[in-house]
Amino acid sequence: MAERTDKGIFYTAAKLMAVCVAMFAFVFVVMVPLYNVLCDVLGINGKTGGRYQVTENVIDTSRTVKVQFVANFNEQMPWEFKPNVTVVKVHPGEATNITYFARNTQPRDMIAQAIPSVVPSRAAQYFHKTECFCFNHQPLVAGGEADLGLQFIVDPDLPKDIHTITLSYTIFDVTEMAQPQSDSVAAR
Repeated sequence: MAERTDKGIFYTAAKLMAVCVAMFAFVFVVMVPLYNVLCDVLGINGKTGGRYQVTENVIDTSRTVKVQFVANFNEQMPWEFKPNVTVVKVHPGEATNITYFARNTQPRDMIAQAIPSVVPSRAAQYFHKTECFCFNHQPLVAGGEADLGLQFIVDPDLPKDIHTITLSYTIFDVTEMAQPQSDSVAAR
């Protein structure tokens, strides 16, 4: 009888392990793609690409696109962070420069990282950042402030029904995660 109990425990443990593996696989194989599709359908969480290299500079002067700039905060990020300009109107294909203002309001040196998002999400593939503060960590000394630069181009292939693009940055404290550097935080 003890042998049956040991086999029963073994089979129960094996079944539970199989259920755990199946649940883990379900989350990563089904839920992540489903989340991305849902975000695309609802027009949320538009992911932008990395640095864009201009190959051909064609400017479509026949139309204008309004680009709005927003700053969001992670609840653990105590900095002041905002766009210096909240709206610009651009011709697709034309390079445009704007800046975001950042101030470290804390009595300690900190390092931040900005994560971009574009709405509507289908515009994200047509919004190209050629230079962006989001490509690098942003160190600020205690009480320090900086204007953080962004240069972008709205692709001339942007669908004609998109007239407004909103670029949103959420800023996070990455001080603890940032690699120690010889000059830990740049004086700005």
